[in-house]
Amino acid sequence: MKKMTKVLSMALAASLVVASFTACGGGEKEETKAAETTAEGETAAEGETTAAAADGEVFMIGGIGPLTGDAASYGNSVKQGAEIAIEEINAAGGVKVGDKTYTLAMTFADDEATEDKAIQAYNSVMDDGAQAILGCVTSGACIAITDLTAEDGILQITPSGSAIDCAKNDNAFRVCFTDPAQGVTMADLAAETLGYKKVAVIYDSASDYSMGIKEAFEEEFAAKGGEIVASEAFTGGDVDFNTQLTTIKGTDAEAIFVPAYYQEATYITKQAKDMGMELPFLGSDGWDGVLGTVTDAATVEGAIFLSPFFAADPSENVAAFVKSYEEAYSATPDQFAADAYDTVYTIKAAMEQAGSIESADLIAAMTEITVDGLTGDGITWTAEGEPNKGSKFIQIIDGAYTLYE
Repeated sequence: MKKMTKVLSMALAASLVVASFTACGGGEKEETKAAETTAEGETAAEGETTAAAADGEVFMIGGIGPLTGDAASYGNSVKQGAEIAIEEINAAGGVKVGDKTYTLAMTFADDEATEDKAIQAYNSVMDDGAQAILGCVTSGACIAITDLTAEDGILQITPSGSAIDCAKNDNAFRVCFTDPAQGVTMADLAAETLGYKKVAVIYDSASDYSMGIKEAFEEEFAAKGGEIVASEAFTGGDVDFNTQLTTIKGTDAEAIFVPAYYQEATYITKQAKDMGMELPFLGSDGWDGVLGTVTDAATVEGAIFLSPFFAADPSENVAAFVKSYEEAYSATPDQFAADAYDTVYTIKAAMEQAGSIESADLIAAMTEITVDGLTGDGITWTAEGEPNKGSKFIQIIDGAYTLYE
């Protein structure tokens, strides 16, 4: 069993990313050169901040998510969103815990969105001295490490693992919505706001994420008086959806709900258009990023999906984050980046509330804190690890994300 917390050697502290990061495809920040975190969780240092050198206290966050593979977009967004938060916090003087001030650092390991790699990634960041876990990013990978983090007694906060079991243990919390909550919210939108009476569903039968949302959606939609006219399954990795779409085309569905990730949504919407189908699409939060993968934005025109974050929100904190992210990475942040940003600030709040960096104290503090984040104002957490916050609906109009109200 690994220790609940790790003592960082000065050599390790000198080798970590602390306050500045290299933009993807861009130049270096002026303050200091970045230390790039490899897919294996290793770090190569090229500099450290003044805060780290002056105080010498470093709190290590262990990040886990897919940096390669089909879900790499999510993992890289999470890593980059966390980096922006860490840079901000360190630039503002770090985290005051009792009579000590801590500089935040992060070691990030690639789990390729698979269970076996997630376990390897977890062991890697723990070996690097992780004192809190930011991850995993996808539900299956997150579930794979939950019992390990519980055994080690370390605080685990997933920014985007939405399956119920991601937060099944007392040490585990989430920043995102649960799968059932997404399903209920989208069903209410479909039945009450959009007035649909008949909806078809295409879901991934091999995905905890997709199944959890699908089951809650179908139950809630039926409870609202709606009818699921077709419920068509596929298996993750499938790229041919003509059979499912042909079945749906033969029904009187008014819309198609796809609780899946943007990769599948890209194939499904294109093939629907190729078949001459003009039904509107509804999606889950995994659709965020779909405009980056479709070859023709017309295939997703009018689609509505759930999200806790809208990059064009004019609020001051969102605008500042988007500006920092775009300057650093030459890209507009998505909800996964925002969730990770809020996760880092949640860890900071737990450290301050606990007045300690001991894992048990951090875990206990989670139900005592309130965080005003990018994905919600006044976010609090239940003992079950669930966040209390509102939701947003994003609609694609003229090839751009817009806020549906």
